Amino acid sequence: MKPYKVPAILASEITPKQLFYARRKFMRSVGGATLAALLPQALWAASPFSDIKKSTFSATEELTPLKAITSYNNFYEFGTGKEDPAARAGSLKTRPWTISVEGEANKPKVFDIDEILKMAPLEERIYRLRCVEAWSMVVPWVGFPLAELLKRVEPTGNAKYVEFVSLYDPGQMPGQKSSVLDWPYREGLRMDEAMHPLTLLTLGLYGEVLPNQNGAPVRVVMPWKYGFKSAKSIVAIRLMEKQPTTSWMKAGPNEYGFYANVNPEVDHPRWSQAKERRIGEFLKRKTLMFNGYAEEVASLYAGMDLQRYF
Repeated sequence: MKPYKVPAILASEITPKQLFYARRKFMRSVGGATLAALLPQALWAASPFSDIKKSTFSATEELTPLKAITSYNNFYEFGTGKEDPAARAGSLKTRPWTISVEGEANKPKVFDIDEILKMAPLEERIYRLRCVEAWSMVVPWVGFPLAELLKRVEPTGNAKYVEFVSLYDPGQMPGQKSSVLDWPYREGLRMDEAMHPLTLLTLGLYGEVLPNQNGAPVRVVMPWKYGFKSAKSIVAIRLMEKQPTTSWMKAGPNEYGFYANVNPEVDHPRWSQAKERRIGEFLKRKTLMFNGYAEEVASLYAGMDLQRYF
């Protein structure tokens, strides 16, 4: 894997959260040209987010600037370079869009994305995002607990795992013309991980709909896991009895395990995970166990050898 250059965004360039929200209304009144350029144009004029509540799960750290969040991405469906998604994701059409929730469920169903948007109160959750290449961000995601969607289909007693399947459409996603991964992209969770209140079905960031390059129109976010676990542009969610084989497990089984919990004591075979560089900072910081969410999630892995189940 080639090395990537982290953009040199200074902490002084980060827009304070309060100022961002005060400016957002003004920017809309004058056309919102700067911010709108980073968001799906068809959705900007009619954002579905009319009421977003603050979450008690939010971190209190300084936010990563919107520009960095939307221009420095891992989304191999559009290319392996960090700038490729922002440059190429404009080809993705996010309407119409449906998500099939199937498998070990008493009431499997195909949900329209607009139905999902109305399913539960939307929350803003400020989560740390830690990537396996040792860089990190702090992102104000918008969504609701994945458990709210899964409960609608009534999982059976055989549902032990959840698999996420992303869109496969090389016409819209030119990166899928390469053989870097076996498409479509697949990820998975254990059922208790999927039902954990921190697991977010994510529909937006910075108070607006997800930009295409960040996984529009819907993705999942588990803040205690490395970023590649957060499947983007999801079209199917499958409840399964057996553990699914994820895309990165298949591509590099000695490097990428099913759990992918942020664990500074387990190195990637080609680099250390003990430290990370936060976007906007020069010096590296110590990586926290479970990305700083140990108090909330460590009990999920009680008795497990996290050196083996990495």
